[in-house]
Amino acid sequence: MKKSLLAAASCLLLSILFAGSCSRHKIIPDGELAQIFHDAFLTNAYLNAERVSSDSLRLYEPIFARYGYTTEDVYNTIGNFSKRKSARLGDVVERAIDMLEEEGKVYDREVAILDTIDHVAQRTFTRAVVSDSLIRVTSLRDTSRLNLTVDLSPGEYRLSLEYRIDSLDRNTSHEIRGIMWVERSNGVRDNLYSIPLRRNRTERLSRRFTVDTMHRKLRISLLNFSGAPQRPSITVSDLKVEYIPRKEEAVEQLYEQQLAIRIFADEFFGAALAKDSLQ
Repeated sequence: MKKSLLAAASCLLLSILFAGSCSRHKIIPDGELAQIFHDAFLTNAYLNAERVSSDSLRLYEPIFARYGYTTEDVYNTIGNFSKRKSARLGDVVERAIDMLEEEGKVYDREVAILDTIDHVAQRTFTRAVVSDSLIRVTSLRDTSRLNLTVDLSPGEYRLSLEYRIDSLDRNTSHEIRGIMWVERSNGVRDNLYSIPLRRNRTERLSRRFTVDTMHRKLRISLLNFSGAPQRPSITVSDLKVEYIPRKEEAVEQLYEQQLAIRIFADEFFGAALAKDSLQ
């Protein structure tokens, strides 16, 4: 990063030096000059990112004016460095670059904090919409217990469970499948999964479904038979369907919750009621 900033600094200084002469004006202290360079770098970065044409714009004059200087003051200060034995213009540029790098670290931390807030908010408002610790299916009539329908809101749904098909099951392994999908309002199926279920060992099954406003239902049918169904024997444990809201909605709910705690606490209402009773 520092190399690219140094290259940008060279271009910036050359453009300033060739744009005007060194007539007699104010000499800008090194600290303020570094801050001016810092602001000029940010302006250049913005122009490059937004692809703004700057040919006809006097972009830096407002920056100089903010610190109480003119363009001529900057020309004169830069030109004056050749007369100062103990001062180097490169040191001022380095100081400006250090400012930018230090700010970059702060912004990186802020982004990391915001990212953490996103995840905290989502975890806070993730909720189980279906939960069952144990389902035992030993007859064809019981299979309806493994057909689930969930009404949807935009966000993500996470299905998780463990199952075991034991030796008492009369269906062959290739005949049993779990099928799940999200359904649009017009009945069209999206994100269809069809999973063969294995026998004689405990298996973990999990799936995620991302849904938006066009989706209405999540359909889960855990026991589907390709042939004539025979007597089943399956145990399903820790069945859970969790709803994870979208980040922006979760963060908004988190802020609303915090506001409710900090502003509309019981003491707040108590004080308001006491005030009303005195009137």
